[in-house]
Amino acid sequence: MADESDTLPPDDGGRIIEEPIGEALSKRYLAYALSTITSRALPDVRDGLKPVHRRVLYAMSRLNLGPDAAFKKSAKVVGDVMGTFHPHGDQAIYDALVRLAQDFSSRYPLVDGQGNFGNIDGDNPAAMRYTESRLTRAAEALLEGIDENAVDFRPNYDGSDDEPVVLPAAFPNLLANGAAGIAVGMATSIPPHNAAELIDACLHMIEAPDCGIDDLLKLVPGPDFPTGGQIVEPAAAIREAYETGRGGFRVRAKWEVEEMGRGQWRVIVTEIPYQVQKTKLIERLAELVETKKSPLLGDVRDESAETIRVVLEPKSRAVEPAIMMESLFKLTDLENRISLNMNVLDAEGAPRVMGLKEALKAFLDHRRDVLKRRSAHRLEKIAARLDVLAGLLIVFLNLDEVIRIIRNEDEPKPVLIKRFTLNETQAEAILNTRLRQLRKLEEMEIKREDAALREEQKGLAALLNDTRRQWRKISDELKETKKIFGPNTSWGKRRSKLTEAPDVSAEISVEAFVVREPVTVVLSEKGWIRSLKGHVDDLETTKFKEGDHPAFAVHAQTTDKVLFMASDGRAFTLDAHKLPGGRGTGEPIRLMIELEEQHTIVAMFAFEEGAKRLIASDDGHGFIVSDEELVSTRRAGKQVMNLSPGALVRVATPAIGDRIAVIGDNRKLLIFDLSEAPEMPRGKGVKLQAYANGGLSDAVVFAKSEGLAWVDSAGRVRAVPEWSDYRGKRASAGKLAPKGFSRSGRFKDTLGG
Repeated sequence: MADESDTLPPDDGGRIIEEPIGEALSKRYLAYALSTITSRALPDVRDGLKPVHRRVLYAMSRLNLGPDAAFKKSAKVVGDVMGTFHPHGDQAIYDALVRLAQDFSSRYPLVDGQGNFGNIDGDNPAAMRYTESRLTRAAEALLEGIDENAVDFRPNYDGSDDEPVVLPAAFPNLLANGAAGIAVGMATSIPPHNAAELIDACLHMIEAPDCGIDDLLKLVPGPDFPTGGQIVEPAAAIREAYETGRGGFRVRAKWEVEEMGRGQWRVIVTEIPYQVQKTKLIERLAELVETKKSPLLGDVRDESAETIRVVLEPKSRAVEPAIMMESLFKLTDLENRISLNMNVLDAEGAPRVMGLKEALKAFLDHRRDVLKRRSAHRLEKIAARLDVLAGLLIVFLNLDEVIRIIRNEDEPKPVLIKRFTLNETQAEAILNTRLRQLRKLEEMEIKREDAALREEQKGLAALLNDTRRQWRKISDELKETKKIFGPNTSWGKRRSKLTEAPDVSAEISVEAFVVREPVTVVLSEKGWIRSLKGHVDDLETTKFKEGDHPAFAVHAQTTDKVLFMASDGRAFTLDAHKLPGGRGTGEPIRLMIELEEQHTIVAMFAFEEGAKRLIASDDGHGFIVSDEELVSTRRAGKQVMNLSPGALVRVATPAIGDRIAVIGDNRKLLIFDLSEAPEMPRGKGVKLQAYANGGLSDAVVFAKSEGLAWVDSAGRVRAVPEWSDYRGKRASAGKLAPKGFSRSGRFKDTLGG
């Protein structure tokens, strides 16, 4: 039988804790979330780096891979980072290193790569054993002072070494290179900016700490992407984004029109939006051509070499380039939206969203802290050196005695300390002094060095006790750093242009496919319509059906809309390019519009944006209407004028001038101000003239300065003498027309239009 003690559970050593599973899970998930936020996803506002990037740069610094050093295999860098600082897999480290080296991903690359580090087409970089790397000048600026106690260090993951908590950062890298990351419950997205502009903003904040966001936006107008492009976000939206730390920027490809002669052209895309892979963009454009989802785009070719050159050919030369590009911006990544979510870790390690000014203020505070720490470190070094120099001066004052002690004593160090009241450091320095340094000239050098160090010590002490001096020093350092990113450098010039999106509709209209050519639209008395090429003034040679004659002739363009006013008060619209040609006699207009047999067309004219018409019925009612209100897309037309029973529309004439002349069947003429006729989109209108018998015969609008005239059947212009005698109030009867006025009772006997 087994011993009873064998059935007891083993001693847990106090490692088993009774705890509700919900509480245990919440604690552990919170720990995981905080680790993700602080150690992986969010950058530090002070140096703009995540831990993996910081570790890569620091490890390369320890390997002496400065900008002037020879390249070393990236595999060596990755191995050193993984073994000492970042035990999360070599591929994750190499991916971070590659991104720091890509000039299309980082506005200011921090790693100088040699070999295949990928390209904007989306091709992967070569394996780390094939590529080589070293630090750039920008990275060197971020690390400046790292060995001078400028920042805090903490133990690495296994406690065998130390790593920096943050880099000294001589320029605002957070905004200069941007950042992106997704944590648990939060994310960050910061586009890159121009470093020289950011430094100018920092200098302005030092001079004017109370400056507002508008002052900073004059210096930092917007992001500056490594791939260029055009930022078309409205200024008000940019201001709000920088003030709150949340927003976005619309970025478009940069393009230009290349003329090819004979009216042919094509669009050349030279810059594409940030983080858009060119191959995927080309594939999408080709798909639009193949599936005919973009009817304006005829072909796409990639002719890129060292620079981007994407050729877009239109289907028709009549297409406006701006309209084609507007449609492509809507359908492809030629326009991309870059979000701004400045969610960062502050100096205390807490995540929060900052605006532009707050982020720059945090950077400046960090620079001041770095300055004070480096100054204090330098003071310690100076004090230690002055202590050594004081001991060395004793050697020259008592040279023979020092030599005697060193020669004769087995343990000269304690004897020297006791004889000359020295400390350990001074005694050690004396014992390490070489014989050739005991010449008279060396004594003078020591005294000069002592004087220079005491002067420097005095200046540093004053610096640490004077805030103004500190900010002046920081300003000088920033100006010196700006030389790395100045306008004379490859990095300095702004690449992304800020502009406004053109006011062009992305909607594709039929006009975009039609070649713009002059035509003459002719409508006969029997209702046959056709389009003659060119602007024809004389229709004598134009053939019509037997017994038919021209009623209306209008000069237009193939891209125009032709409007018709019918006697029943309806307006119709036809596209000029869809009308039958002029080789035959045309086609009946009633096949194109739904017009009853008892009604006729009383006016025909080309649509003109902003133009207005006087519409009048034979019972004397009328009003002013714009051409836009007459346009209709339906075969049944659009009811514009409401008519009394038995009434018909008689007039639809241009409202150009300031007077209206109305004549009735009774040949009475009335003239009144145009302002007395209301402008309406539709309706019956107001009474223009009163009649005892008959109704309205014709109406016309004219300018007071030009006077009233009519055109007789021969096409001659006849002026109405003393037209002002016929002035009266609207809706009055008027006076008999002057002798010689047209017998037809109309102001124009020739073809209407």
